[in-house]
Amino acid sequence: MRKVANAPVSFGVFELSDAPPPLTADEMVDALSAAGYEGIDSGPIGYLGTGSELVDRLKRAELPLAGGWVDLRYSDAQAFADGLPGLEAALDVFAAATGYWEGEVPEHFAPRPTLACSGSPARFARPGGSTPGLTAQEWPAYARRVQQATDRCRERGLEPVFHHHLGTYVETPQDVERLLELTDVQLCLDTGHLLLAGGDPVTAIRDWAGRVGHVHIKDGDRAILAQALADGVDLRELMGRGGFAPLGQGELDLPGVVRALDEIGYQGWVIIEQDTLPGRRTVQQNIADQAANREMLRECGL
Repeated sequence: MRKVANAPVSFGVFELSDAPPPLTADEMVDALSAAGYEGIDSGPIGYLGTGSELVDRLKRAELPLAGGWVDLRYSDAQAFADGLPGLEAALDVFAAATGYWEGEVPEHFAPRPTLACSGSPARFARPGGSTPGLTAQEWPAYARRVQQATDRCRERGLEPVFHHHLGTYVETPQDVERLLELTDVQLCLDTGHLLLAGGDPVTAIRDWAGRVGHVHIKDGDRAILAQALADGVDLRELMGRGGFAPLGQGELDLPGVVRALDEIGYQGWVIIEQDTLPGRRTVQQNIADQAANREMLRECGL
């Protein structure tokens, strides 16, 4: 069984410091509910509320919490330690949402803490897999910290996933392979980030079938990436230029992705995302995009 969710990043909500967000939390959940989505990602912790405020908002819209981004600097021991209170705060939010839905949905629909790397400055400046990442000597310590965060999530009763991402130390298919070798964390497979990092999402779903615990459906346009690299702009501007296109307008083999998920018997959340920047598209355009994205995925059988 699979359910389809969406995320605040599709509307340009990345950080609360980007305030005011283009939509209030209530406007966000209402728009996604009206478009036929069955769940929502948390966005920046606190955007949808915390504790009873979060639960009441989700309950009113009948949108379970699918997961949420938790950013940590695994490449730096001290920075990683300094970020652990933020992990605990996020787990408090997910635990509250899990408590509301417990007993009503299968375990694989519980919120997934989505562990993510704070990024590589060099790769953020030139995303797409052309910039060297961690050395062989750096990987073991990086992976130990990922495993530490993974274990802590499990101690709190939540099963995490790790999100590979452009502009970070886990960007390319080779980076993902190395992380999977050195940890037992499940993978949040993001089709758009993998596509623009030189990977084949359909092949990756099959190859990593036993480790795929969460799926982000995102389209990507490699021509926009190539022009961004030629112009010397970074990952943020790539998103602003539409590097992550509406579904069907990029190069993602969406029907192939859905077939591959069928083949491996994937069960759990499928989260449509269309990373964009605040102000690049109107609120009305973003709402229409996400309604169209949901319909396109429905036409593919999801």
